[in-house]
Amino acid sequence: MDTQEKLKLIEEVGEEIIGKEELVELLNSGKNIYAYDGFEPSGQIHIAQGILRVINVNKLTKAGVKFKFYVADWFGMLNNKMGGDLEKIKVVGEYFVEVWKAAGMDLKNVEFIWASDFINSTPEYWETVLKLSMNSTVQRVLRCGQIMGREESTSNPSAQIMYPLMQAADIHHLGVQIAQLGLDQRKVNMLAREVFPKINLPKPIAVHHHMLLGLKQKETSAEGVEKKIEQKMSKSDPMSAIFMNDSSEDIKRKMNKAFCPEGIVEDNPVLEYARYLVFEKFDNFVIERPEKWGGNMEFSSYKDLEKAFVAKEIHPMDLKSSVAKYVNQMIQPVREHFENDQKAKALLEKVKSFQVTK
Repeated sequence: MDTQEKLKLIEEVGEEIIGKEELVELLNSGKNIYAYDGFEPSGQIHIAQGILRVINVNKLTKAGVKFKFYVADWFGMLNNKMGGDLEKIKVVGEYFVEVWKAAGMDLKNVEFIWASDFINSTPEYWETVLKLSMNSTVQRVLRCGQIMGREESTSNPSAQIMYPLMQAADIHHLGVQIAQLGLDQRKVNMLAREVFPKINLPKPIAVHHHMLLGLKQKETSAEGVEKKIEQKMSKSDPMSAIFMNDSSEDIKRKMNKAFCPEGIVEDNPVLEYARYLVFEKFDNFVIERPEKWGGNMEFSSYKDLEKAFVAKEIHPMDLKSSVAKYVNQMIQPVREHFENDQKAKALLEKVKSFQVTK
């Protein structure tokens, strides 16, 4: 691949790229390129963390990027996942890795790194955290609370200050040039880009991928005013997302209840599933329906599907049932792995027994 071909693949991953000129220079340099993303092990894994993450990682490795998966167990503890029980968090982390393997991640250029092991074996790590803290205001760090899924508040645990500083330190010590995280992690990547030059470290390139919408409609107050609650997936709300071990019946039930206003594209999670998942994994998308309602419709691009939906040529229930069928096909290999592999099966049973904490 030449630089433009590699850049095109990375742009397909990055809904936002900060430092694009730096990225082009890096691609032209001939150096080994490393990117990372980190995940708190926190309950069962949903489709955005599973299938979408696999799609994006495979695009990056195809573009010649070596990927470091940071299993952020200590960060999960700081964020009180699994009640802050590190042993449970580690079990969930092992389950995450099994999901990614079963979901088709190209592991040839992927390395899994556990935060607790990595930090304990990196003596310079805490010095970097201290230097970052000396060059950041409390207010600036608190604004990064979104990365923990927390609202900014002075009543939150002081872990909310530790967490962003440690996450920024990870970028340097993991030896990556690209921080490839979701748009919800944007604030801490911007913090790193602002502060690193102050302590003589190179600024990371930030490639932020799209955050897949939750299946439920945004909540509104009795007066019809939209609440400050995003339409997002939640581990504590099973109906907000398809999870990687859901049965075909679960998928159909959730998709049938999903928010999908007729003819409307904005904030439509079912169309998002079609765009970011189905068309990434399948060449054609078939809307199945009886002849009396016009028969099947076949699409080779998301744009054509969206156009037909906006024109109300496709009923929301037909779209939902077809998306459910393709999603089920994507998840089937993962279900089979956890049914047939005894180690994976035992991990899943343990994870299911843990109480998910927000």
